[in-house]
Amino acid sequence: MSRQGRGTAFAHPLRPASAGARASSRELLSVRSGAATRRWSGDLRATRAAIVACLALALLLVPAGVAAQELSPRAYWPAPVGTRVLVTGYAHASGDVLLDPTLPVYGVDSRISTFFLGYVETFALGGRNANLLLEAPYSWGATRGLLGDTPARTEFAGLNDLAATLSVNLLGAPALTTDEFAQLRAQPRPIVGVSFKLVPPTGYYHSDRFINVGSNRWAGRLQLGAIFPLRPRWLLELDAGAWLFGDDADYPGGRREQDPIYAFEAHLVHRIRPGLWASFDVNAFVGGRQTIDGEEREDLQRNTRLGATLAVPFLGRHVVKFGYSTAARTRFGSDSEQLLLTYQFLIQ
Repeated sequence: MSRQGRGTAFAHPLRPASAGARASSRELLSVRSGAATRRWSGDLRATRAAIVACLALALLLVPAGVAAQELSPRAYWPAPVGTRVLVTGYAHASGDVLLDPTLPVYGVDSRISTFFLGYVETFALGGRNANLLLEAPYSWGATRGLLGDTPARTEFAGLNDLAATLSVNLLGAPALTTDEFAQLRAQPRPIVGVSFKLVPPTGYYHSDRFINVGSNRWAGRLQLGAIFPLRPRWLLELDAGAWLFGDDADYPGGRREQDPIYAFEAHLVHRIRPGLWASFDVNAFVGGRQTIDGEEREDLQRNTRLGATLAVPFLGRHVVKFGYSTAARTRFGSDSEQLLLTYQFLIQ
């Protein structure tokens, strides 16, 4: 193929190019430079959108006290080292739900709202991709139910328990640069990660009340997660973990102890375009039997929830996320619907 066949103006090698040829060359260079700039700008925006949409997604659909009920798609999808994301959002739960679903209150009808702030930073830990998530929720609402055989109603508002989560990718995601992240996004591979979440007793708590915003006890979760690419745009995520609880020595009914809760999650994620994705979510959790003042209760949890999540990026650094979940099977605990709306901003 001749060079002229490619649409490029060339002068004779032994003669100066004519003014027209020089003008054509300048125009062509300008067009090509503009196209390259637009492609680079578009790629940068797409990468930014993908980065901000894949982080901060471990925030709960419910307040931190409803420990095992979380649905967290893309919790182990990595981001480039140095990424920082600010998250704010609103969650609403209605139905048979409590901030602490293990309380001995029955026939519950609640309306609980939670506003939260979160911050996520990605860094290298031993050469692996890691991130730290900090959560600060504030909850308010009203609950009606039976405390034993006595009808009870309460309204509450206050700071919920703070939480911190450290996640580390063990396989498939070393510490990533922006270019390496773009390659992983284009050609996803299996990823295995582990996380530890700590919830200290920092929330609002009254020792003379059964229903409080804070839990007045330490809680922690250890979780193992894996991502399996099914097709270039489809991912299957599987998580398994265990929640461990400290004792509440100030509980009105006597010292409250609780067995571990074992939680499992599955997420089918469809990546529509960079930063825009949707998922179908399901979880199951079992355990959590309580002992109050030395008496073991018949409150073993064996529950399942279904949900869906949609993340929508805009203007490169911003993402809005919508989430919904509902109880599919409840043996003991929350039988409710939960809605989530979050806004995420890529700081860096």
